[in-house]
Amino acid sequence: METGKPHHYTQCGLGNVYLRNGFEVVPTKYGEAIRIHDMDGLHSAIGRYLIREKKQLDGAEIRFLRHEMDLSQNVLGKLLDKSAQSIARWEKGQSKMDGPADRLLRLLYESHATDTGREHGIAELLRQLAELDDTDHLADVQFEDTERGWSRAA
Repeated sequence: METGKPHHYTQCGLGNVYLRNGFEVVPTKYGEAIRIHDMDGLHSAIGRYLIREKKQLDGAEIRFLRHEMDLSQNVLGKLLDKSAQSIARWEKGQSKMDGPADRLLRLLYESHATDTGREHGIAELLRQLAELDDTDHLADVQFEDTERGWSRAA
C-alpha cells in the first residue's frame, strides 16, 4: 500500500469515502491491514456530512445512517411511518425516499449523534409516536395548573 495516498475506506459500505490520515497500515499474518484511529469519530463525521451536506441520500447512505443508529429496517420503518419493505427498497435503490421521511431520518440521526437526552430527544418522540394506537376516540384527559405550569393530571 502506498504511503501518502488517501485510503479508499469501503468498509463503511459507502463507495466514495477516502481517508487522508487517521489510519495506519499494520502487518498481519494474512498481509497488510488498515487500523483506523477513532472509528466511532470517523463514522460520526461521515454521518454528519450525510445529513448536513448531501442533498439526496442514496440507498447505501440510508443504510449507513440506519446501521449507525443500530436500527432494523422494521424499527426505522415504524419511526418513519413506513413499511420495512419501503426501507429495503430505498436501501436497494429501487425507489426514492420521500421528502418528509428524508427530513425525519436526518433529524433522527442528529438526535442520535448528539445524544440530546433520551427522555426529550427527537428519537424518543418519534418512538412514542410510532407506538400510538390508531383510535377514533380519545379518552377524557384532565389537566391541572401547578407551580410549574399546566400539565396533565396524574
